[in-house]
Amino acid sequence: MNPETLPIVGQNPANQPIMADLLISYLRELQVEYVFGIPGGAIEPLYNALARSERCGSGPRPITVRHETGGAFMADGYYCQTGKLGVCCATTGPGTTNIVTGVASAYANHIPMLVITGQTALNSFGKQAFQESSCTGINTLAMLEPCTRFNTLVLHPGQFELKLVTALMNALGPNPGPVHLSVPIDVMNAPHPTGTPQYDIKALLPALSSVDSGTVAKLVERLNAANKTIFVLGEGSRHAISDVILAAQLLQADIITTPQGKGLVSPYHPLYKGVIGFAGHQSAVQSLRDPEVDTIVCVGAALSEWATNAWDSSTLMNQRLIHIDQEEHNFAMTPMANMHVRGSIAGTFETLLQLLSCESVETFPEVSAKPREQWSFTIDDPAGFQSDTSPIHPARVMRELPNYFPRNTRYIAEPGNSFAWAIHYLHPHDQRMRGSRNFGSTLFKTWIEFASMGWAIGNAVGAALALKNQPVVCITGDGSMLMSGQEITVAIEHKLPLIYIVLNDNALGMVKHGQRLTGAERIAWEIPRVDFAAMARAMGAKGMRIEAAKDFEQLKAFDIRNLDGPMLLDVVIDPEAVPPITKRTDVLKEIAVSKAAGSIGETEK
Repeated sequence: MNPETLPIVGQNPANQPIMADLLISYLRELQVEYVFGIPGGAIEPLYNALARSERCGSGPRPITVRHETGGAFMADGYYCQTGKLGVCCATTGPGTTNIVTGVASAYANHIPMLVITGQTALNSFGKQAFQESSCTGINTLAMLEPCTRFNTLVLHPGQFELKLVTALMNALGPNPGPVHLSVPIDVMNAPHPTGTPQYDIKALLPALSSVDSGTVAKLVERLNAANKTIFVLGEGSRHAISDVILAAQLLQADIITTPQGKGLVSPYHPLYKGVIGFAGHQSAVQSLRDPEVDTIVCVGAALSEWATNAWDSSTLMNQRLIHIDQEEHNFAMTPMANMHVRGSIAGTFETLLQLLSCESVETFPEVSAKPREQWSFTIDDPAGFQSDTSPIHPARVMRELPNYFPRNTRYIAEPGNSFAWAIHYLHPHDQRMRGSRNFGSTLFKTWIEFASMGWAIGNAVGAALALKNQPVVCITGDGSMLMSGQEITVAIEHKLPLIYIVLNDNALGMVKHGQRLTGAERIAWEIPRVDFAAMARAMGAKGMRIEAAKDFEQLKAFDIRNLDGPMLLDVVIDPEAVPPITKRTDVLKEIAVSKAAGSIGETEK
């Protein structure tokens, strides 16, 4: 078909399927429920297809976001709770440039995501068409190249299905991440004979079921011979968290999590020693430095800077390490490990338990949750955690939240001081010592690698849509709320039971405290005091101001389990309370000293 003669919007015969309908059919096959984005002229054929999908009552429907990066964050949150592909879209030009930060965040965190962007018509390339972003305009394909697993411009309808299937296989493959199709409007609107996929996409996706039985047998020998073992659990442990916890119980191994793994293990489990890495617990560090520990079993963890105390060799990154993972890229971080166990985490632990139960014990041990706030780990500031001061201490905020929200509440913490306070001090009243778990069973979620401001605000909307009527709490800061708070109106529109906790100290808190702790110039961290409760009410949400612990009592007037829309708590916090970020600032100070010493050395030469 000649690009000059491709049909444009409105030229298709009645009821003739188009390429956009074919895309919707593939999403239906993958049980995708939502496409997050903002419509525009260049992507209108996709929205026409979404309208038809919505009318027929099956397949995805559109969720109109307020900023395209917010849509990518929502797609991220949807995947994290369901395991289903996240899908977002944007129109050509500024719509696509707006989405880049959200895609980059998904890339850093290995989130399977399909990104569809519109493009001007093929015959307009190079003619300065309105919002052209092809290789002859503002080249958005080049912008997205570094942060996608597959990235292509669809130049002809004959390419569309093959490139779509290739993109889906890359998004959901062994090294998952975002993929991008830039589709000119005339290609998206081109007729398709049936609108029906010719590929069985589910059969093409890799089923991760392989287990290296020989390596698992050697692992069991190592574990049985070990003097003392510790389990370190990352985000990937969710694939078999019940069996992973049971294996730790069989071995009487202490359990530690990375910040990403927090929420998979009950804080009341007697073997749990807290979080290692950014904003973590000293009890976790002490456990890993115990000279009697000769075996560290790390499961499903991306051992980044903030998950390892800057790759600290005295705790985690040493030859005591056994790394179990199904994502090959994670092994690149642990060349020093004594053993790498590749393959399905679920299959590996199923085999491991069979061998352990035969060789170690007759029956599986039972454990009981500890009484409330009696943990086997330590917190840095017990006084702040109990404090009755006003403005309220942020640690006390974290203590109060589980007292007012149901046990199945999901907590999503924003990068910045918000996730530092939450990682260290937020401990939901989770009594699950083991129990059955599904893909999205973690009660706490944060991402620390790319750490985009506003990530949690959008992510929480995607999570709430995925979880239907289960409450979701987003813990964010005033800086992030000023950047991305407009996404609350998406939750209002869809009547989502979503609670925003805004830690309000009229500052970019991590910048402020980071400058103080590292001895940097104190500059550019102040922001104006904003009444976020009033802002929420103006949008149409419930808004409430919290200045002391007793003010949380206002929540008793609401049926939190059956909220008919979002609520925002504007929590005025003590601006001088220092967050648990000293391990991070110590690293920054060491880098600064090292660079200064290097500069002096160069000067002397």
